[in-house]
Amino acid sequence: MIRNNTTQLAPNFQFSQSSLQDYVECKRRFQLRYIERVAWPAVQAQPILEHEARLANGQAFHRLVQQQLLGIPETRLTPVDDDLRRWWQAYLETRPADIEGRRYIEIALAATIADQRLVAQYDLVVITPQSAQIFDWKTSTHPEKPETTRRLFERMQTRVYRYLLVRAGADLNDGQSIAPEQVTMTYWFAETPEEPVHFAYNADQFAADERVLTSLITEIQMQELNSPWELTTQERTCAFCPYRSLCERGVEAGETQAGDEVEIELSTPGILDLDLDQIAEIPF
Repeated sequence: MIRNNTTQLAPNFQFSQSSLQDYVECKRRFQLRYIERVAWPAVQAQPILEHEARLANGQAFHRLVQQQLLGIPETRLTPVDDDLRRWWQAYLETRPADIEGRRYIEIALAATIADQRLVAQYDLVVITPQSAQIFDWKTSTHPEKPETTRRLFERMQTRVYRYLLVRAGADLNDGQSIAPEQVTMTYWFAETPEEPVHFAYNADQFAADERVLTSLITEIQMQELNSPWELTTQERTCAFCPYRSLCERGVEAGETQAGDEVEIELSTPGILDLDLDQIAEIPF
């Protein structure tokens, strides 16, 4: 039973891969964003204009792919920015999701875990009688290194997306449960289109993810309210955090370099921008 002086989440709060990643990387960042709900518009990364342009192009690329998957003729999809044109051409040349199956574009799934709602929104899920394939489009650079693949595997996105597709994916599969062994998650990188990263799944990983997610969400609910939560020991992360000055971890934003991926996600605290009536969900 949660004590009175422990974390009180908003009634409409929804855990997501983004909020859980915040907690894993820095408990204090989670507290500031989701508990205290501090709006702190500090610059996230330098150079400011280049960083903001890349974020905007990333969003535009996702819209292009979404429109193409929905059947809009490619001749009507004409990106105007140089980076965006290059990414779009790479996508059209490789066509990473050009496979047969039932397609769910920008679909959201949800389930209850540790008495809390956990949600995810997928770029694309393709269901066949034998498989359930998750595709996620990335416009950040991705040097092909073993530690990069390991980092992707350990990120909350990989855990949450595969786990929720098993837990709540029956609605996408004519009511039939999806087995962990049917699931594959593919990260496709626009900068390195010939080097996607694939993660298969199995029952042991599903059980491990359930333990990790349950433990994290339970731990968050048991955190004390009356004092600041623990700061990250990875101070490189602080350079790209908008709350860094509140924690006396610097004022100037970090400068991104070629090959860097600024992984801090800055969505609206605690609430995904989703229509709750469109989210497939299973009960306890």
